[in-house]
Amino acid sequence: MAEDPRDWEVETRLVRGGMARSPYGEISEALFLTQSFAYDSAQAADARFSGADPGFIYQRFGNPTTQIFEDRLALLEGADVCRATASGMSAVHASLMGLLKAGDHLVAGRALFGSCRWIISEWLPRFGVEATYVDATDLEAWKNAVRPNTRAFLIESPANPLLEVTAIGAVADIAHAAGAKLIVDNVFATPIFQKPLALGADIVVYSATKHIDGQGRVLGGAILGAEPLMTESYKDLLRHTGPALSPFNAWVLLKGLETLELRVRRQTENATRVANVIAAHSKTRQTIYCGRPDHPQAAIIANQMTGGGNVVAFDLGSREAAWRFLDALQIVDISNNLGDAKSMATHPCTTTHRSMPEAERLEIGLTEGWVRVSVGLEGPGDLSRDVSRALDAA
Repeated sequence: MAEDPRDWEVETRLVRGGMARSPYGEISEALFLTQSFAYDSAQAADARFSGADPGFIYQRFGNPTTQIFEDRLALLEGADVCRATASGMSAVHASLMGLLKAGDHLVAGRALFGSCRWIISEWLPRFGVEATYVDATDLEAWKNAVRPNTRAFLIESPANPLLEVTAIGAVADIAHAAGAKLIVDNVFATPIFQKPLALGADIVVYSATKHIDGQGRVLGGAILGAEPLMTESYKDLLRHTGPALSPFNAWVLLKGLETLELRVRRQTENATRVANVIAAHSKTRQTIYCGRPDHPQAAIIANQMTGGGNVVAFDLGSREAAWRFLDALQIVDISNNLGDAKSMATHPCTTTHRSMPEAERLEIGLTEGWVRVSVGLEGPGDLSRDVSRALDAA
């Protein structure tokens, strides 16, 4: 009797999950660079389009390489279905558009990536969708924000850029009591350290550009959830609006999944060491890292995460000090990406959250002294020395 892949360990799922070989028996997954597919007869085409004969029709609808990526990520996440998209933001956008219509109301945690806030504040209102932002750590705020027409909740946990952590299970209970669905952006935690669906979330989204690729090569995104909801809310939306992941990018992301667990755990080891160096330095006013006991939501982290991740945020008191730190780095790159094998540091106020009004940045505690570091796979001694030297210059 064949083993159930759901019984495999994480490492095995990442290497072999969803594997489907062509008649040639290749070891590495095949890359199907094709826009469309041929049929043996007109009757066969009719059967394929009617759904009587399952199979591939057009790259926008599905592709064998992309299907392997989707199946593997779904197996890792514990989801029935994964639908891959061209980028993380296309996944966030589609996840919202699939659940909301004119006249609906969305409640979102106020600590969000800048492009997510643009979609909620600027894009959705054009289609008659209203939104309320809340302090995601305040359960009463979630309850008080609910309206009769509330249909969705959205959170990042940990949130970008100050690593605010939300009690996913408690917020899911509030959403479900209101008849709403909970979407969780799980990028910072990764599927290795947090399982939102198991905690009660309805939909999980990823920017696969980050840790899943992890080597700075391609863009990609994913939406995951239970089969009935994924079919009802997303099948036709993704099919007809076309945010399809390219087969080449899917193949690259498959290669990234094979080493995801190894990379994320090593990055977390490095991040723990770097966070401690930063926290001990006299120039640092505050350090936030999900692997430290002084994180503001340490108790929630202990309940729902199994690792601290690779992102560290710290406050140097002013933009000038933050920029001096960045300019003094010799190994760590100045870049707005994260989850890469290479360590990267950015100044959120002038990069990732630049479009966020100052008053809204202050609401989440994002003043101009904050720096966000994504810790990579370099030698921990080299990283510690580089960061310490840059802090001396701040």
